[in-house]
Amino acid sequence: MDIRKEQERDELHRAIWSIADDLRGSVDGWDFKSYVLGIMFYRYISENLTNYINADEIEAGNEDFNYALLSDEEAKQAKDDLVATKGFFILPSELFENVRKNAANDENLNETLEKVFRHIEESAKGTLSEDDFSGLFDDIDVNSNKLGATVAKRNDKLVKLLDGIGNMKLGNYQDNTIDAFGDAYEYLMSMYASNAGKSGGEFFTPQEVSELLTRIAVIGKNEVNKVYDPACGSGSLLLKSAKILGKDNVRQGFFGQEINITTYNLCRINMFLHDIDYDKFDIANEDTLLSPQHWDDEPFEVIVSNPPYSIKWEGDDNPVLINDSRFSPAGVLAPKSKADLAFVMHSLSWLATNGTAAIVCFPGIMYRGGAEKKIRQYLIDNNYIDAIIQLPDNLFYGTSIATCIMVMKKSKTDNKVLFIDATKECKKVTNNNKLTDDNITKIVDEVALRETVEYFARLVDYDEIKEQDYNLSVSTYVEQEDTREVIDIKELNAQIEQIVAREAELRIEIDKIIKEIEV
Repeated sequence: MDIRKEQERDELHRAIWSIADDLRGSVDGWDFKSYVLGIMFYRYISENLTNYINADEIEAGNEDFNYALLSDEEAKQAKDDLVATKGFFILPSELFENVRKNAANDENLNETLEKVFRHIEESAKGTLSEDDFSGLFDDIDVNSNKLGATVAKRNDKLVKLLDGIGNMKLGNYQDNTIDAFGDAYEYLMSMYASNAGKSGGEFFTPQEVSELLTRIAVIGKNEVNKVYDPACGSGSLLLKSAKILGKDNVRQGFFGQEINITTYNLCRINMFLHDIDYDKFDIANEDTLLSPQHWDDEPFEVIVSNPPYSIKWEGDDNPVLINDSRFSPAGVLAPKSKADLAFVMHSLSWLATNGTAAIVCFPGIMYRGGAEKKIRQYLIDNNYIDAIIQLPDNLFYGTSIATCIMVMKKSKTDNKVLFIDATKECKKVTNNNKLTDDNITKIVDEVALRETVEYFARLVDYDEIKEQDYNLSVSTYVEQEDTREVIDIKELNAQIEQIVAREAELRIEIDKIIKEIEV
């Protein structure tokens, strides 16, 4: 691996750990993450705006120009143009570098930051970017007792936060060999993933699983209309598509829905941190199953998702849902106690004719009876399932479940399903398993080739799946390699005969010795 990349990453992780150390005991992990990401975001958009304005001025021949040194009055003249282009505006006095410079001597630092955050959000009011900036800083409560019991103590912590993030060597974002903000985000998530929404059946998707899902969903595609995740969390799967395809090859942008307000805010921040402009993403904050927010959009060519496992939903308690065009084709709703297949049906409904959906699934939905079997039957009878991939256990933070990936398409060229047993495709890292680049490539290549490989993959006809009562468990179709030692019975019997004969000889010898002793 690139040495410089590892050095940059290590340096970034040390800087984050150092800030965590400074704040230890006052802010717990999950809140700490919101503060660090929020202030990183504030630094990012401050520098992004400054660099954008400076580059324009320098190009026009004003070589010594620096937006950060401008007076607020002069800067206001360009506000409308900047909001139209960038989606937001920040006064020079309210830029990260200027607030940080005065922070240690600002007795009202908490009020200053609160005002700055409010002004940034207000700058987008009444414009096309309003929805993308509204409430973005809600999770950074600069007046929280968690930061300290008094204003002075809170401000002391805020100074440390500003300095810690200001000292991070993020360099010129375009020149970094790592995606610094994205990596900081991943590191913070993994530091605190054990606290993250486990009770709701939600699990942070590790980077390698995101990579695998996305590479499967974009097989054979160099560009797509747009990417969608119906349970987008912090947006990591959406951003993987930007990284793999190149964000300019996702023509209409990135779409997602997230029910949790904190994670929804982090997702929007994450989009900006990855340089996705406000007009290239549409993230909604609603319950996807009951209140989908992208009804009117054309279908999506790429859908990638790790929806919450086996959460409760209204199901057939809600008489409207069975007539919902997303769920009605199967003739039955997913059970009230297990919404997994409701997310699958929703994704299928939103999928373009030429699209691919790759969804992480709880293994129980592949073999249970009742309504879930009827939905599987609908999916198989209509030839929507392209592949089922059994993943290793212990891949996800906070759960040891061995999950599956369901790959769906609406325009398959055959009436078969590819089953892949990837349970051994991993390496052990501390207590967890991890997919390596080689593991990912092997699985993706197999999905593309659709070939039967002994003990690894098998292409199965529709009729056989029907005979198996629509069971979609990989173990039903892919034979496990028997790694037990093969024993030759004839050879073993011969060895036993020799041992018995030798034992008889020894008994005779022992009897002789005993008789001699007695004499």
